[in-house]
Amino acid sequence: MRIATHNVNSIRTRVGRVVDWLERSKTDVLAMQEIKCKPEQFPVAAFEAAGYQVIMHGLDQWNGVAFATKIPAEDIEIGFSGMPSFGKEGKPQVEEARALGATFDGVRLWSLYVPNGRTLDDPHYTYKLEWLDRLAATTAEFQEHSGDMPLALMGDFNIAPLDTDVWDINDFVGATHVSEPERQAFEAFEQIGLADVVRPRIPEGYTYWDYQQLRFPRNEGMRIDFILGNDPFAERVTRAVIDRDERKGEAPSDHVPVVVDID
Repeated sequence: MRIATHNVNSIRTRVGRVVDWLERSKTDVLAMQEIKCKPEQFPVAAFEAAGYQVIMHGLDQWNGVAFATKIPAEDIEIGFSGMPSFGKEGKPQVEEARALGATFDGVRLWSLYVPNGRTLDDPHYTYKLEWLDRLAATTAEFQEHSGDMPLALMGDFNIAPLDTDVWDINDFVGATHVSEPERQAFEAFEQIGLADVVRPRIPEGYTYWDYQQLRFPRNEGMRIDFILGNDPFAERVTRAVIDRDERKGEAPSDHVPVVVDID
């Protein structure tokens, strides 16, 4: 089974590129983030024409997560237990479209779009840490009760766990994505039995390059997209790819697909 995750940064803008990549890469299940549309706006027909079923959760022009799959999806779950809500001061709290889970041929997968955090003193940063804490708690519960099932948390974590996961750590002093609380929140998943299944095979490399300031030509990127698997998942991984070439060409996403094969 070939599994991938990709922050597509608006599926309506990039549907042609995404479907073309799916067909070329022979991916069976793709987890997508930042689809940025409601269900009725998702370009389902293009995926179905390529032989993929779409499962998605989107509320508006922001956020949104989805799966495109050739394998039937079971036990679909929107959001996770205790997932925090967010709302600007004076506005209603909303449970954003950031988490979608499903089981594919006995493998439990989550497509996750972790809150950005914005700045260290922004309410969105506190929200990010709370969101990650609840995700870790829910995952720990899964591990306790269903730990024999292969599990992977896939998506845009908006965290660079290592200094080498950004082009120059000195440029990130006092910024999000590299702060100690965020890195501790990421490490919490290792403490409950999950591991980055890509890094052992690809120790270096970025998954995101900002559109501004020629970041991609200069290779000034960040590694913030991950596939974290429990032991039953990690043991089945035979191959991993960070498809850097997908950042090239016309109108790419600012993220690239991260892919693993499992037997």
